[in-house]
Amino acid sequence: MTTSRERTRRTTAPSEKLTLAEILEIFAGGRLPMEFRAYDGSSAGPPDAAFGLELKTPRGLTYLATGRGDLGLARAYIAGDLDVHGVHPGDPYELLKALADDLVFTMPPPPVMVQVIRSIGLEHLRPIAPPPQEAPPRWRRVAEGMRHSKSRDAEAIHHHYDVSNTFYEWVLGPSMTYTCACYPRLDASLDEAQENKYRLVFEKLRLKPGDRLLDVGCGWGGMVRYAARRGIRATGVTLSTEQASWAQRAIAAEGLDDLAEVRYGDYRDIPEAGFDAVSSIGLLEHIGVRNYPSYFRFLQSRLRPGGLLLNHCITRPDNRSEPSARGFIDRYVFPDGELTGSGRIIRAAQDVGLEVLHEENLRPHYAITLRDWCANLVAHWDEAVAEVGLPTAKVWGLYMAGSRLAFESNGIQLHQVLAVRPDWKGSTGDLPLRPWWTP
Repeated sequence: MTTSRERTRRTTAPSEKLTLAEILEIFAGGRLPMEFRAYDGSSAGPPDAAFGLELKTPRGLTYLATGRGDLGLARAYIAGDLDVHGVHPGDPYELLKALADDLVFTMPPPPVMVQVIRSIGLEHLRPIAPPPQEAPPRWRRVAEGMRHSKSRDAEAIHHHYDVSNTFYEWVLGPSMTYTCACYPRLDASLDEAQENKYRLVFEKLRLKPGDRLLDVGCGWGGMVRYAARRGIRATGVTLSTEQASWAQRAIAAEGLDDLAEVRYGDYRDIPEAGFDAVSSIGLLEHIGVRNYPSYFRFLQSRLRPGGLLLNHCITRPDNRSEPSARGFIDRYVFPDGELTGSGRIIRAAQDVGLEVLHEENLRPHYAITLRDWCANLVAHWDEAVAEVGLPTAKVWGLYMAGSRLAFESNGIQLHQVLAVRPDWKGSTGDLPLRPWWTP
């Protein structure tokens, strides 16, 4: 194997073709935290490293060379052209952490970049069709329908949530809850933490037997059933047909039909009003920042005066960043998803007349939740691959492990915002002077 110094010397001879390993070392400044092997027979990095990457095909090189940011890496990996070593595909967290901590790419000077391009070959700089699991680019989605219209939102939800209820049962566990849990202790189980999250939402909303709850974006009906077990008349709505059918069966199995209902449809089509409380757990990410005013205005219109609203969603750590997702997340996980800071969410709620009472950040809890979801995927890996196929299973392992890392590093957060609808006099009823729930 040639040394880094020898490789550097070779870049001064423009007529020589660089190997793929040499090209990677140029971009990494000769500091690779893991072993890299390529189909051209070249290798780089410490051969005894705990983790490794193997570029297996020319198609994989094309994906890497033409995909911006993390998109090329994701395409090559999901298509099977790039293998990872030292981690399970259901939980590649440790490899992603090593890449984030130790790998810094820099652009080489123009003469070296020219040599790199010549070595790669122009044929690998022409984009090719991505893996079939990838959603169309944003420009094509815009051409096919207005962003966040009812039809386009339904398609985006279908892309992510109608994978397979059986697959979700393996990943999420018995609670079938696909939102951040709230861990009462570091050693609490995932199911215990999800139950505790529902308890926290229930208490914040001051629900009591006979009250009416509307849960928008209700998923598989976890909050609806939790409330119904405690005598609440709960209505949930979801844009996922798979979720709605699963939830209705679960409601029937528990004998909660007289109190609970989950409907398939858009939350904007809910005709009833006068609810004592509204919960929105993991929906705002799909709404679009420009639609926050109409979103909060609609939810306010469903509440009685003095009714409470709990909004639980992923946020950015600031209020300045571009809300639209890019790269892997937008194309493989949440098409049209948008995140912003908790300040913009609070402002939007206040601007329609809601009074914000409390907000808190559960960021560390989501990192642990994702850790436990990845553990479930690893434990059921063979069944998951048989159910949804290897590429989709790899998407989920990559997405959840990467999201865990993002929560740990404060790249994203999770905020709960509690608000009340005042009456025409500005009164909020008999709310206690201090928070009334158990943390």
